Amino acid sequence: MKTLTIKLTAPLQAYGNEASFERRTSWPGPSKSAIIGMIAAALGLRRDSEQIGELNSLAFAVRIDQPGKIMTDFHTVEWKSDKRKLTYRDYYQDAVYIVAVGSEDERRIDQIQYALLHPHFQLYLGRRACPPAGVLQTTCYERISPVEALEQHPWQAETWYQKKYIKDEIYTTSIIADADLLPNANYTQTQKDLVKSFSAKNRKFGFRVIAKKRVGLKNPCYIASEKRELDVMDYL
Repeated sequence: MKTLTIKLTAPLQAYGNEASFERRTSWPGPSKSAIIGMIAAALGLRRDSEQIGELNSLAFAVRIDQPGKIMTDFHTVEWKSDKRKLTYRDYYQDAVYIVAVGSEDERRIDQIQYALLHPHFQLYLGRRACPPAGVLQTTCYERISPVEALEQHPWQAETWYQKKYIKDEIYTTSIIADADLLPNANYTQTQKDLVKSFSAKNRKFGFRVIAKKRVGLKNPCYIASEKRELDVMDYL
């Protein structure tokens, strides 16, 4: 299996959970449907393209390198000439995620990587109001699964966040993946982010089974206690 990792970072990201008209929440990490949508946009596929469904077969995992803080925005929506409603939408601020997609078809992964760096349509991280912070950073791994790639991929949090853990040589975080990529996981759950249709008139999503595991990442900002100098700012 060939695996492609993609670094997702932006001032705001949002990955739609179950929603009503008034309230729209977000998963704490990128959903598989959002990443499939981004890849489809890069490839130039229209919303009703049958090829989008084929992307569900990609092996998928995500690592949370820098958990963001939730920001709730509200909009005034005029849905009838004399009626207005407030709607609330959640976003994650300053989050950093590493997504990994894999396939036995190496040409498909190469095609996806090229498309993400030369997108046909505008890319965004969950919602149209959330463009990525610059050109996406991608890395290819040969003959390993998405989970294995995320276990060895360097920690990608911002330097200021890594310095918050200057006393920790290893930073522990979570990998969330297709359940078949983590066959020994003690806990699994279902998540409704399997793409059935992106049609604007008939969006449909199915359930997939996911699993989680903890992983330790080397902290490049770690300084051993005997080498650290007393800095009063560390205590503020």
